[in-house]
Amino acid sequence: MLAILQRELVAILRTRKAFVLQFGLALCFLGLIALRWPTDNRVELSGARSGQLFRLFSYGMLAAVAMLAPIFPATSIVMERRKGTLALLLNTPLRPYRIYAGKLFAVLGFIALLLLITLPAAAACYAMGGISLTKQLLVVYGLLGVVAWQYSSLGLLVSSIARTADGAVRVTYGCVLMLAVITLVPYFFMQDWGGNTSVTTSWVRCLSPIPAMMELVGHGAIGSTTAWTGVSATTRFLLSAILMSTVFSGITIVRLQHHLLDQARSQGMITDDSGLAVRTARRAFFIIDPRRRSGNIGNWTNPVMAKEFRSRRFGRSHWMLRLVGGCAILSLFLAFTVTTGTVQWDLETVGGPLVLLQVALMVIFMPSLAAGLISSERENGAWPLLRTTPLSGGRIVRGKLISVGWTMLLMLAATLPGYAVMVYIQPTLWLQVVNALVCLLLTGLAAMMLSGAVGCWFSRTAAATTAAYVVVVGLFGGTLMIWLARDAPFGFQTVETALKLNPMAAALAVFNVPGFQTYNLIPASWWIAGIIIVVCFGVMRMRVQSLMRSL
Repeated sequence: MLAILQRELVAILRTRKAFVLQFGLALCFLGLIALRWPTDNRVELSGARSGQLFRLFSYGMLAAVAMLAPIFPATSIVMERRKGTLALLLNTPLRPYRIYAGKLFAVLGFIALLLLITLPAAAACYAMGGISLTKQLLVVYGLLGVVAWQYSSLGLLVSSIARTADGAVRVTYGCVLMLAVITLVPYFFMQDWGGNTSVTTSWVRCLSPIPAMMELVGHGAIGSTTAWTGVSATTRFLLSAILMSTVFSGITIVRLQHHLLDQARSQGMITDDSGLAVRTARRAFFIIDPRRRSGNIGNWTNPVMAKEFRSRRFGRSHWMLRLVGGCAILSLFLAFTVTTGTVQWDLETVGGPLVLLQVALMVIFMPSLAAGLISSERENGAWPLLRTTPLSGGRIVRGKLISVGWTMLLMLAATLPGYAVMVYIQPTLWLQVVNALVCLLLTGLAAMMLSGAVGCWFSRTAAATTAAYVVVVGLFGGTLMIWLARDAPFGFQTVETALKLNPMAAALAVFNVPGFQTYNLIPASWWIAGIIIVVCFGVMRMRVQSLMRSL
C-alpha cells in the first residue's frame, strides 16, 4: 500500500495542475483575510466581523474541496486501464484493498495538503476572536475531511466503471453536483407537507454537505419555513457520508479484479440487416430505432453538426427523445410544485428555486458537452482528417456549437410549463418571467461558450472537462461567494459589479429573491453576458483557425 501511495501522491504533486491549485487556493484565502483584517487599533468585542469572515471562509473551503477532490480519483483507474498498467498492477502480490487504499490515501493526502495551506487563513480568522476552536473551526475541518473522503471514493468508483477519462470526469462531477445541490430541492418544496414526506426529504437534504456547513456557521434556518427537529443536520450528513463512502469503497474493491480487464463488448446489429419480422416489430415499438441506419446528410445541413449528433454518446435522436421525455416529466413536477406552492408562498418565492434548479442542470451538462468539442478530436486522432476536408474553421465551430446549443434549448424548455403556470395564476408576472427566461438563455450560452473556449486549448478531453467545470463553477459560484460576503468585506457597489457578471444573479433579482432585490442588474448583466459569449466565440474561432494551419 505504501508503494502505491508514494507512486500516486508523487505523480499528483509533480503535475502542473497540482501546483496551480495549491498556489491559487492559498492566494485566494490569504487575500480574503487581508481584505477584512483590521487596519486600526480598535478591537471589536462582539466578534461580528470575524463571524462573517469565518462563514465566507467555510463556504469557500467547502466549494474548493467539492470541486477539487474528484479531479484526480475520477481518472485514476480508467487511465491505468487505458495505458495497460492496471493489468501489471493486478498481477502484483498486492491485494485489491491495498491497491485501493493506496490510491485513496494519495488523493486524501493531496486534499490534506490543500487544507494545510489554508491553516494560516484559518488562524487569522481565529485570532480576530468570536470563533470557537473546538466547536466550530476543528469541526469544519473535520467536515471537510469527510466530504473529501466521500467524493474521492465516488470518483474512484466511477473511474472503475467508465471506459474513458473524460466520461469519468463528466459523470463524477454530475454525481457531485447531484449530491450537493439537487438533493436540497425536495425539502424546500415539501418541508410543510408533514408526516413521512417531511422526514424523508429532511434526510435527503442532509445528503448534501451544505446544510451541515450552514448549521456550523449559524445559517441553519435559511431555506426552512419550519423549525428543525430531531438529529442535527451535521450528524445526519456525517452518518450518510460515512455510509456512502464505505459502500463506494466496497464496490470499487470488489471490482478491482482481473475480470475488470476482460469485459466483452457486444458488436451489435443494425436493424436494416435484420429480418422483416424484426424490422416490423422494432418499427412498432420504437419511434426512432436506435439501431437503424441514419439517412444521408442534407445539402444545406452543417456536416460537423450531423457528425456530432451521430457520434456523440448522447447525441443520437433516441437519446434526444429520452432527454425530451425527462424534461417533460420535470416540467410536470415543476408545474405541480408551482401550483401547490402558491398556497403557502408568493410566486416570486417559488421563482427563485426554479432558476437555481435550471442553472444547476446547465452547470452539470454544459461543461461536459462543450469542453471536449475540439480536444476530443485531437485526442482520438480525428483532427488531421477534419483538416483535410474543405470545411472552414468557422463552419467547424458553428457546427459543433449548434449541436450543443440544441441540447441546451431542450433543457431550457424543461421549466417552461412551470413559468406558464405562474403567469396563468398571476398575469402581472409576465414581464418578470420573460426577463428571467432571457437571463437563463444567456446563462446557458455563457456556460456553453466558456466551456468551449477553455476546452479548445487542451489536447486531452479529461483535462479540458475539468478546467471547464472549474471556470464555469468559479464564475457562477464565485460571484455568489462575493454576494455572500456583502458588507463583510465587500461593499454594495463591489457586490453589484460582481453580480453583473452572473446572469443567474440577474434572474434571481428579477424574482425579488431575498438578498438580490436591492441590486439593479438588468440590462447591464445582459450586455456583459453578450460580450462574454462573443469574446469566447472569437477565442474559439481563433484557436480552431490556428489548429487548422498548424502541422
